[in-house]
Amino acid sequence: MATAWSQRADMAEAAVVSRHLRRLCVPGVELAVIGWPATRAERGFLTWDYWWQAHLVDCAVDAANRSPSPERTKRISAVARGIRTRNLTGWTNRYYDDMAWLALALERAERTQGLTDLRHGLAALEADLAGGFQPQVGALPWRKGDDYFNAPANGPAGIALARFGHTELALEISDWLDKNLRDGDSGLILDGIHLPGGEIERPTFTYCQGVVLGLETELALRTGETRHVERAQRLLDAVDEHLTHDGVVAGGGGGDGGLFNGILLRYLGLVAVMLPGADVAQVATRRTAARIVLASARAAWDHRLEVEGEPLFGPDWTHAAQLPGSNDLLSARPERALSVQLSGWLAMEAAYLVSAAGY
Repeated sequence: MATAWSQRADMAEAAVVSRHLRRLCVPGVELAVIGWPATRAERGFLTWDYWWQAHLVDCAVDAANRSPSPERTKRISAVARGIRTRNLTGWTNRYYDDMAWLALALERAERTQGLTDLRHGLAALEADLAGGFQPQVGALPWRKGDDYFNAPANGPAGIALARFGHTELALEISDWLDKNLRDGDSGLILDGIHLPGGEIERPTFTYCQGVVLGLETELALRTGETRHVERAQRLLDAVDEHLTHDGVVAGGGGGDGGLFNGILLRYLGLVAVMLPGADVAQVATRRTAARIVLASARAAWDHRLEVEGEPLFGPDWTHAAQLPGSNDLLSARPERALSVQLSGWLAMEAAYLVSAAGY
């Protein structure tokens, strides 16, 4: 089955490349238009979305790791340079969640593909993330100078900091998330908290669960401390109970929400293949994660629309995808959004990962 998922991931990649990827200014620098069919403003990259592009780099790394080729390796660097070029002010911006996503992608690109040309960007992102940590809180704010401390920034930042070797900071973030944002009733991770006031924003987005699962798995591997395995087990049980329908992860809609279910699948895949432990409960946790990944990816594939032989995914993997038009707003026809198509690609890569591991 791994071969079939690899082929589906190839097709998801080809669809994003053909519909969205464009040269930016000069050869060897590329970026993805955020909608398809694209408007004039989108084709000119007047709108471009830093964090969606970061996930495009991460997906490109997935493809290169799964089936290496010079073309795929070049694409990783080309899109990373596109982000740097379009961002105008450098590799960094005001938003710690944005920077964390790009840091994760570039770190994987260097570690797994040997792309040392991205090292300068990686160093800049590491410095901003480590420097943004507030020890009096135990976490990073959503953006520089803000009072909002949330899971979408601290989850990926914690994973990135752990991979950079800042394990103590990652541990503090993990403990802060568990203490402050875990809902006592559902067991899910809430979005964030305003400090010092203490007002909590209570949505339980799928990607918040994903990044915390990823952080706990990363720390379980690095520290051997059982609390991280136990937290991952509890959170996965909550996801399975509250955020799936017949085993399929709930959709997040269009816009930014288009990436939410795909991000959860990325980290469920890592739980399935990386969460340590040989006890019955730990084996069951890995199997549950793999089951959700495969059921969700199968639903995404079964409900895709074929357009000129390439898949077009919908925002809700339990419903058939709909063909968008060039005049459709991204919010009105989510299938037009790059974010939704990246989620579909993420799902195919996650399914390949767990099927290649024997699930």
